[in-house]
Amino acid sequence: MAILRSFRGFRPKKEYAHLIASRPYDVLSSEEARLEAGDNSYSFLHVIKPEIDLPQGIDIHSDEVYEKGKENLQKLIDEGILVQDEHPSLYVYAQTFRGKTQYGIAGCASVLDYMNNVIRKHELTRPDKEEDRKNHVRRTNFNAEPVFFAHPPHEEIDTVIRSVISDKPEYRFTADDGIEHIFWIVRDRKIITRIEEIFATEIPFTYVADGHHRTAAAALVGNERKQSNPGHTGKEEYNYFLAVLFSADQLTIIDYNRVVKDLNGLSKEEFLKKLEASFLISHKGSKIFHPTERHNISMYLDGEWYSMSARKHTYNDDDPIACLDVTVLSREILIPLLDITDLRKSKRIDFVGGIRGLEELQKRVDSGEMEAAFAMYPVSMEQLTDIADTENIMPPKTTWFEPKLRSGLVLHHLE
Repeated sequence: MAILRSFRGFRPKKEYAHLIASRPYDVLSSEEARLEAGDNSYSFLHVIKPEIDLPQGIDIHSDEVYEKGKENLQKLIDEGILVQDEHPSLYVYAQTFRGKTQYGIAGCASVLDYMNNVIRKHELTRPDKEEDRKNHVRRTNFNAEPVFFAHPPHEEIDTVIRSVISDKPEYRFTADDGIEHIFWIVRDRKIITRIEEIFATEIPFTYVADGHHRTAAAALVGNERKQSNPGHTGKEEYNYFLAVLFSADQLTIIDYNRVVKDLNGLSKEEFLKKLEASFLISHKGSKIFHPTERHNISMYLDGEWYSMSARKHTYNDDDPIACLDVTVLSREILIPLLDITDLRKSKRIDFVGGIRGLEELQKRVDSGEMEAAFAMYPVSMEQLTDIADTENIMPPKTTWFEPKLRSGLVLHHLE
């Protein structure tokens, strides 16, 4: 069963919360982070993207960058901007996006659960990205950003959350992107104990929704601390890391789309002809066309949109990987027709999160930067959990969760 544990979080004073809260480190480039932080010296981007305070062009994996992050975090603590809660607490974190609100519980997940696959994954991680976040944790001695988990729906957890949110929240603000963030502190020991009991006895698994590299880094640093501590008891703070857990039935996965630089020497006519072996193709004209259901892919090519419905021989709905439309795209188009065989390394393909809209796909093709674009129907949470439960791995860039958690609202210290 899963562990969720209360902890003494470091949090911003109420009047600073909206200034500190930032988007996660991995959704912004260094330049985008520099612009977004602007003249806001409190932005948590100074902690999680500290290269913005150093000369442009610096190696973002250098010791100087990690040390700057530690320095910026310590300054927030020394100045009393971030203050540690007196008693172990849990937190309820709500986000409202496009008229829908989702409620999660922020607490500490277990390093041991990660090692034992109680925390289930659906993506591979890259060693270089893992090492980057591990270095950030090692240097700051904090889980500075929460990871985004899902848990199986549970009626009593929903009931407890409803009781918590009946009180006035600690923080409430709307970010520049229009997403509202609301945050409650759960101090009642009876409520905390009951939530911890539910997870320990009734929640068999949790799932990494977003933040596989942060999850791996937090767990691996915790495990390093365990291995190097001859007096290890299992109760130390490094045995846990910061997570926000949402009921799986509340979460929204949006599309994650692809753009390609060329047609591998094929003319438009030759390419469309070859596609007919695997897809029923319908010309949709110049107006943006969104995929209508699973196994329907939208393509933009030479100023025109096309609907491509996968023929039955191209997918297997009884196989958690072979049923994915991104698998169909790779097996039927990217590999055999375009010779794009390694999605992680190829420079001829790029990925566009659905939050940018299909207008972004059209823009990148019309500009001449890309030759064609493919819009996907979103993966479901059921597909994600099926893949994680069967210990399969999704192809790269398959899921995009929105809204993203804001960083800086609560931090977990490893000591």
